[in-house]
Amino acid sequence: MSEQMRIMRSKELPEELRDRIVARHRSDQGYKKISAALKVPKSTVASIILKWKTFGMTRTLPRAGRPAKLSYRGRRALVREVKKNPKITVAELQRCSREMGESCRKSTITAALHQLGLYGRVARRKPLLSARHMK
Repeated sequence: MSEQMRIMRSKELPEELRDRIVARHRSDQGYKKISAALKVPKSTVASIILKWKTFGMTRTLPRAGRPAKLSYRGRRALVREVKKNPKITVAELQRCSREMGESCRKSTITAALHQLGLYGRVARRKPLLSARHMK
């Protein structure tokens, strides 16, 4: 469970709320008063105002890096399937994700499961010791 929580991020504040924070800042209200009035953490208020001072806007800027192919919801669904049936193949998981509307390669699915600490391992076979054991 903690593995999943580590990967999940918190939601963004709506642009309208960010604009209200900036408007209150421009009317000379302090961070503490703004955070209390809008029920937003002080650090969030500070970071929004800093972003506004730097870029002159509160819109979400494009992020660096390639967007994830699998959403958090899709990852959780894959984990659920694997926990329900540990012997499920990657091809079957791929079919499940396609049904959910997230088509991706097998390697993407295995990489996502590996990040969550799930691996497909097979136990080593016990060697045959004597003729009696072979029977």
